[in-house]
This record gives sequence, structure tokens and C-alpha cells, in this order.
Amino acid sequence: MAIEMLYFAWVRERMGRAAETVTPPSTVATVAQLVDWLAARDADSGTALADRARLRAAVDQAFVAMDAPIAGAREVALFPPVTGG
Repeated sequence: MAIEMLYFAWVRERMGRAAETVTPPSTVATVAQLVDWLAARDADSGTALADRARLRAAVDQAFVAMDAPIAGAREVALFPPVTGG
């Protein structure tokens, strides 16, 4: 299953790209597992995604917890916590 990954703010800067299409293995079932899989691909991704407590996610444009399932997802976005002002 191909998923369009979107990266925002410092996540984008550290990943070195704003978006990419990935096809995780079938064993990747949640956002957290997806982040772990992405981080394990290479050193840059591992560094960019190392601090999981500072990451937030959206699946198909809906905010979700990191334990949310990704089955059927077309898009997953990763970004830092949003603050208002």
C-alpha cells in the first residue's frame, strides 16, 4: 500500500524533503510503527524522527494519536506540536 508522506516545519527540514511516497511492509499497522520504519531506513531519517514525543500526526488530514491505525490511509503527515498565539 503506497502512502503519501508529508513533512512539515522542522520535520521537513531534518528529513530533507517535504513529501515522499512510501510503501511500508504489511507488518506496519500504526502511525508509531510507520515512524519507526521510516526512522530505520537511514541515518538522516533516524535523526529527524528520533524524538517521538515531539511529533504529531495526521492520517488523511485528521489529527490522530501515534497508535492510530494506517490501514487504508492515502496520506500521513508528520509535524511538530502546533501552538497558538
